[in-house]
Amino acid sequence: MMLILDSYFKNFPARRKVAEFLFETGLSVKNGKIYLREVEVPISELSRVIGVNRKIIYHTIEYIEKTYPLKMIFEKLNPLPSLVTMAPIMGWEVLEIELEKTDYSFALSELLRYLHESNVPIMEIFSRNLRQEDAKAYIIIDGILPVDVFVKIKDIPGFKKLVLHTPEKSKERVVCSYCEVKYCPKKVAVEGLNVKN
Repeated sequence: MMLILDSYFKNFPARRKVAEFLFETGLSVKNGKIYLREVEVPISELSRVIGVNRKIIYHTIEYIEKTYPLKMIFEKLNPLPSLVTMAPIMGWEVLEIELEKTDYSFALSELLRYLHESNVPIMEIFSRNLRQEDAKAYIIIDGILPVDVFVKIKDIPGFKKLVLHTPEKSKERVVCSYCEVKYCPKKVAVEGLNVKN
């Protein structure tokens, strides 16, 4: 995607900044306006957040809508919700992985095989391997990743960096330590295990 932005916005650095922000946040461009799914986003607020004047945003919208390949891409953008940032307060671990681009597919498939063989419960996988960005994956784990699995993962060819984000230690700040929420996936799972035993 960054190559497309480089190609179409090489002579317009301020517009490129706007287009990059729209892409990264999943904001779409339709009918001369910017949307977060079906909600129109105020141009004045966008200009404040991005750090450009409103005129630049209007020019960017106009340029995107006049340029067919850009129009096709930007009218279909949507934000992708992820559990990565909220996982620690739910008591889940997040395995953040940076991979070599050339070994991305192999390393990721080996990692998933190890997790499956070790019965590690996965809540979510979020991953990207774009040309001009680091190849990264985030795996949210319900519970604690066993040490032996972590050691195996480190030895897979293609891994550049592993970071394990652990759950919030303060029980007052954890949302789901047998919380009072009526429906909580973790509470339901634990109660289900107790019923089976």
